[in-house]
Amino acid sequence: MRLTTRTNLAARILMTCASNPDRLLRTAEIAEMCNCSTNHAAHVVQRLQAEGYVTTLRGRAGGIRLAHPVEQVSIGAVFRLFEREIPFAECFDAENNGCPLVGACRLRSYIQRALEAFYHELDMVTLDDLVRGNCGLQALLAMQPIPDHPCAGPPA
Repeated sequence: MRLTTRTNLAARILMTCASNPDRLLRTAEIAEMCNCSTNHAAHVVQRLQAEGYVTTLRGRAGGIRLAHPVEQVSIGAVFRLFEREIPFAECFDAENNGCPLVGACRLRSYIQRALEAFYHELDMVTLDDLVRGNCGLQALLAMQPIPDHPCAGPPA
């Protein structure tokens, strides 16, 4: 299984916002932190905003921030949002399925169960689980100096 670049980037953007809760972030700053083009980051930010994960403020003093507390952001839901448009295999694409085995193949049901298990695991992960107490991540994504404090939170 392989996640799309947009899904990976959505997770990076959300982690960057969560690591900088006290400020609005510019898309260009996020793109630099996430090692992607500003255009690509803007497309993902637009989708995250449309689905209610981030709020945006236009203009010179504008930027983005999380729309919900980190404890309420399900990583499984975010992954589904970005992955649902791309069928996992040809037989999952109702419009373009040309597989001649579809009527007798059992593999599809096993793949479906595996995908459900994958998303079930991610449904139990919140954005808080990814950032709280993660000093290494905070050091990489902080847009301002981190105050001296011991890391606290569950280990990864």
